[in-house]
Amino acid sequence: MRAIVAVCQDWGIGYRGGLLVQNPADMRSFVQHTKGATVIMGRATLESFPEQKPLPKRRNIVLSRQTNLEIEGVEQAHSVEELMELVQESSPDELWVIGGQTVYEQLLPYCNEVVVTKHDCIRPADTYFPNLDKQEDWEISSAVEGGVTDEGIAFSFVTYRRVGEGAEV
Repeated sequence: MRAIVAVCQDWGIGYRGGLLVQNPADMRSFVQHTKGATVIMGRATLESFPEQKPLPKRRNIVLSRQTNLEIEGVEQAHSVEELMELVQESSPDELWVIGGQTVYEQLLPYCNEVVVTKHDCIRPADTYFPNLDKQEDWEISSAVEGGVTDEGIAFSFVTYRRVGEGAEV
């Protein structure tokens, strides 16, 4: 399983249900990585999409304790165990955790790779991703300068790989 996320310098990922930095290059990277794969998200992440519709050309799974969600084109899991049953036939490389904070925290132990778009700024945030630079079981496997956003914010694409014994799956 892998995760993909866009962060600021303090590992903030969102504020009031929205992204912290508008970055078309990050969106293109996200599509390139996840198209044709399975994306796993929380309810609030799904609700942040245009018209609250699932992402096209992907298998969409929402991990949420809510049992009354009925959204066309979205599968639901109400626990990590239920999610693992849903994806047991899938290749781990085709599973992408896409947010939000709680889902990242729940599923990071199952991930072997995290693709991070790092923005060189700090913005007000109310949701965060765990700081992989401070975790001994993660290391940078590649880093590529991404450029500068329309707002003048420098960014890079950094891939982290789990070291040691690997993910729990």
